[in-house]
Amino acid sequence: MKVGIVNVTGYAGLELARLLQSHPEVELTQVTGRSAVGQRLSDVFPHLTGKDLEILPEIVDPVDLVFSALPHKASAEAVAPLVKAGIRVVDISADFRLRNLDIYEKWYQTKHPAPELLQEAVYGSPELHRDDIMRARLVASPGCYPTSAILGMAPVVHLVEPDIIIDSKSGVSGSGRTLTLTNHYSEVNESCQAYSLGGHRHLPEIVQELSWARERGSDVAGKGSLSVIFVPHLVPMTRGILSTIYCRLAIDVPMSDIRERYRQFYHNAPFVRIVDRPPQTKHVWGSNYCVIYPTLDPRTNRLVVISCIDNLVKGASGQAVQCMNLMAGFDEKLGLEATPIYP
Repeated sequence: MKVGIVNVTGYAGLELARLLQSHPEVELTQVTGRSAVGQRLSDVFPHLTGKDLEILPEIVDPVDLVFSALPHKASAEAVAPLVKAGIRVVDISADFRLRNLDIYEKWYQTKHPAPELLQEAVYGSPELHRDDIMRARLVASPGCYPTSAILGMAPVVHLVEPDIIIDSKSGVSGSGRTLTLTNHYSEVNESCQAYSLGGHRHLPEIVQELSWARERGSDVAGKGSLSVIFVPHLVPMTRGILSTIYCRLAIDVPMSDIRERYRQFYHNAPFVRIVDRPPQTKHVWGSNYCVIYPTLDPRTNRLVVISCIDNLVKGASGQAVQCMNLMAGFDEKLGLEATPIYP
């Protein structure tokens, strides 16, 4: 299958190129970039020496599927004509993740360039929407923070009180390659900072998908709509997200039953692992796995869930390739089974 990458020069685009380079059923035939146009991919990024493509200003030759790794708004502008031309698209930006147009325009402070595609787009979490992804022509690959939070809570969100606190810590690559004062080495090194306390753009995405999962629970216990506090933190490492989620059980459920619910919920999810001790971001580094550890504080009847991912793989490009595999009818795991890198 011939595929292209729009904006290969960002971290997500680079990770896509790396993953697709070894995919047995895919040929990466075209890449575009907002910078480095006209240069060879391997000259700009020597670690990709096996794929000597010219970086183009736009996709020009026929392809079967395109990944868009542009920022929001710019991505929708590039994606809309591709979808209308019959090309399947996996969009890594936020442009098609939110079903509600007003919510998108409120949180992203811009008019949506292609609102007519919002209802068609499928949220690209294979663990929640596998069948829809397989039939889709436009898939919105989830955000990195939402991936860790949603996968961490989805199996039990219908059993808890609707007041949920999510504390997430991310490596610096989550903010992209563009240099700013907040991701400058001297500012980030030996420091940890909370940000977007007034509301992070990934919050409505988390609420949307957890509400969807909650409504489908067979025995919803908590009353009322979800109220989620989400506080992201920047920590001095390159890759990884660790989310710690706090919530109170609405009914008495023994810890053994909670763990069994997680295992049953993800029994057909090859990239989710339920573990018996708190995970570290090093346990998923460079891989498409999400590692989850649920535990119960018996003093407060509060559930604490630790969820770890690599923000550039399961949180972005790896999940996008996983969606592509489903859309193309390939084995979901194809090209993604690399063991995490340690240490």
